[in-house]
Amino acid sequence: MKNISGNPFIKKDNGNIFIDSINFNEIVKKIKTPFLIFLENRIRDNIKTFINVFGSEFKDFQCFYSFKANFLSEICKIVLSEGIGAEIVGLPELKLALKLGFPPNKIIIGGPYLSKELIELSIKNQVKELIIYDINDLKKVNDIAQKFDFIQNICIRINSQKYDSKLGVKFDERKLILFKNAINNYQNIKIKSILSHYSTQMNDVKQFRKNISAIASNLKQLLEHGVIINDINLGGGFPEATVMPQDQLKYIAKEIKNGLEKFEVNYNNIYFEPGRYFIGDAGLFISKVVKVIENRWVFLNIGNNICPKFARCSLRFYNASQINEPHKYKTSIAGIIPTDQDVLAKDYFFTKELNKGDKVLIANTGAYCLTFSNRFPYSLPKIFLINDNGIKQIFDPKIDKDISLN
Repeated sequence: MKNISGNPFIKKDNGNIFIDSINFNEIVKKIKTPFLIFLENRIRDNIKTFINVFGSEFKDFQCFYSFKANFLSEICKIVLSEGIGAEIVGLPELKLALKLGFPPNKIIIGGPYLSKELIELSIKNQVKELIIYDINDLKKVNDIAQKFDFIQNICIRINSQKYDSKLGVKFDERKLILFKNAINNYQNIKIKSILSHYSTQMNDVKQFRKNISAIASNLKQLLEHGVIINDINLGGGFPEATVMPQDQLKYIAKEIKNGLEKFEVNYNNIYFEPGRYFIGDAGLFISKVVKVIENRWVFLNIGNNICPKFARCSLRFYNASQINEPHKYKTSIAGIIPTDQDVLAKDYFFTKELNKGDKVLIANTGAYCLTFSNRFPYSLPKIFLINDNGIKQIFDPKIDKDISLN
């Protein structure tokens, strides 16, 4: 059998496609397109690979799954069962993480906006750390922590200096003084870690080095002002596992370690926040061609409404109905939203014959497609999970209505 899209859990053999161990033709006979499939065994495989690779390089390594990548309950349960923590950006995600049983001491929370309700629930449950993007939020956290007679651990997110990013603290002399005063005056917070997240889909070691440089320069600045931070968080940004195979991941891990040594960054613990790497290539849409027009344009029955470009997935398109045919003819692929914006791919290598009704497999759609989806005028697709027990439906739009968190 040959892998499809470099994914060992999607294979072809004698004209048949197997999704994990299930024949693709058997699936599409029973389920109407479009629909989304998640591969539980691929998720577990990706998690184990990440943990083994970074665990071999870093003795005190901790991992937190980025809920915003995909907060479907069944997906988060799989992550939880592998012993991974949670990285949360808002109140609905925190409520879900607690409901699913993520231990509070394995939950880190933060974003550009920290509501009073989010801070209160975090402190009540004594979560591991609150991530601060703005020094002014330290007082808000301290006041609420004081009310609960609790000392809350804090992570400071610094500005990675990428392009013109506005996320995180950009320390200057004035902010350094404010920060030092906050540490001295606020008795119910404790600065535990520093976070820099450089970008998404980082497959170039230079990007990871720039992230380390940002951490190192900020730690040096803080140390010069008498502030010592012992733990570092390098965020996520890893691409899909099929885009960054294990050898490349090992190389990146080694280079991160070498970079930290080069910049003489001292730390007790190191954190990472993978999302896309865990679940990106574990998701695939099954759609079909609904129209073929001149100049090799095909239209599918999904589009940017549920497979948005904003998700920045490494999309791979396969004509599942002609899987043995060469995919070497430039084809443009559009969706069903009636605007010129709904182009999923231009000049993409596809089969020579383009037939209405052909089934199309779209790989690498597990991360951010659902969380960034806009629905437009269309209903959500059914969602299925494949594992050793077969295939089961985990979302039905007629029953579950919506995947959004309330």
